[in-house]
Amino acid sequence: MEKNKFYITTPLYYVNASPHIGHSYTTIAADCLSRFMRAQLGKDNVFFLTGTDEHGQKVQKAADAGGMSPQEFADQTVSHFKSLWEKLGISYDYFIRTTDKKHVDFVSRVLEIVYEKGDIYEDEYEGLYCTPCEAFWTKMQAGDSLCPDCKRPVELIKEKNYFFKLAKYQDWLIDHIKKNPEFIKPEIRRNEVLSFLSLNKLDDLCISRPKERLGWGIPLPFSSGHVTYVWFDALVNYISAVGDFNNKGEYSSRWWPADVQLIGKDILRQHAVYWPIMLKALGVELPKTIFAHGWWMLGDSKMSKSRGNVVNPLDMAEKYGIDTYRYFLLRDVPFGLDGNFSEEAIIKRYNSDLANDLGNLVYRTLTMIEKYYQGKIPEPGPRDEKTKEIYNKIASLPEKIKIALADYNFGLALEEIWALINLANKHVEETKPWNLAKENRAGELQSFIRLLADVIKKVSEVLYPFMPDTAEAIKAQFGETEIKKGKPLFPRIET
Repeated sequence: MEKNKFYITTPLYYVNASPHIGHSYTTIAADCLSRFMRAQLGKDNVFFLTGTDEHGQKVQKAADAGGMSPQEFADQTVSHFKSLWEKLGISYDYFIRTTDKKHVDFVSRVLEIVYEKGDIYEDEYEGLYCTPCEAFWTKMQAGDSLCPDCKRPVELIKEKNYFFKLAKYQDWLIDHIKKNPEFIKPEIRRNEVLSFLSLNKLDDLCISRPKERLGWGIPLPFSSGHVTYVWFDALVNYISAVGDFNNKGEYSSRWWPADVQLIGKDILRQHAVYWPIMLKALGVELPKTIFAHGWWMLGDSKMSKSRGNVVNPLDMAEKYGIDTYRYFLLRDVPFGLDGNFSEEAIIKRYNSDLANDLGNLVYRTLTMIEKYYQGKIPEPGPRDEKTKEIYNKIASLPEKIKIALADYNFGLALEEIWALINLANKHVEETKPWNLAKENRAGELQSFIRLLADVIKKVSEVLYPFMPDTAEAIKAQFGETEIKKGKPLFPRIET
């Protein structure tokens, strides 16, 4: 296993509908971590995977409703995802689709390996089935004939299927989670999984669907009458994208294990129960960390396609700016908790943090360099105690951000950056550089203006993973020795 590498994944997004804010939240967080790690390790040592999950009954139904083949429908929706990621500045290294031939062949190989090991068997199954969730439930779980997850009606289905031996590995998984506190994060999700595993006996996982009921999927290599359950197919993408099995069934990859797999908390069980057991059955190492973030709510309701209360990320980015949207998502709510989304909250963040704090500091500094030094950034001058204190803050900032992001605490990292911005703004109000100029205190003024320029250059550097366009705009205005003053970065939004 290579140490000098960083592999990060998002979940595969389902193509039965267009992308929404939840998709963009996970992907922007992954993009931020990827950009940060490229600065630490070099761009060739970071691999950021995202993509789409394109098989299953929901896709088949959506395609039928649109008068298209499932492949045509998937192609259309994938184009929406790729277009959105491009507009949001998402710097993924590979976009995988579960309809890619390489992935389809890889899933077949995985099924063969697990089947040959005796961990897949055929059995007749009778259960309550939820088509929207593509999941079977017991009568106890769906006692009111409604799906426990989506609350829509279930139907009784009896058929022959293939099952994967989840239950066989339950004790092993509990032991692994207990011995590896970093495996599931945040801690509330780790406790949730441990509680579920301790209180329930796992049922074996039905990993097939009969072709007469569902034709849109990867055929089982050992049964021509069945296709693969969409979750078993989709989870495999994390290893199919970056490696392969040899003829002995041994997996190798430069990138695996993943350093972190970012997911929403609604798919925690699939990633923290099914996925590690699948890997164990394959003899493949487990990811280092699975991090399940919270939901964005509108009022008291979770934002979701089925409820019809989704926010279009592109609308928000076009209305307020891409970096404003990125900043709001990463700053407003601790990563891992639920948050309430509103345009009022975006505007408040914009006017306070971006216009008043960052934008004001940049513009007033550019104006003073233009006025007092004809656009040339002055040389360093003598340092008083306050100046030394601020330079110490500049020097310590990268390490503080590194510590915060090691714990996936995007909000804390941004707070550290803003602490320096606010310190610099306060220093302007206390020092009153216009008085230094009037009193011909040239050395003090020179030192002061140079300090502000150095603060802003450091802010631009460390802000890049979070707000790449803003960082580049600041960098373009503050050259090595002179400035190119442009328009204010964040003009206030009047409400």
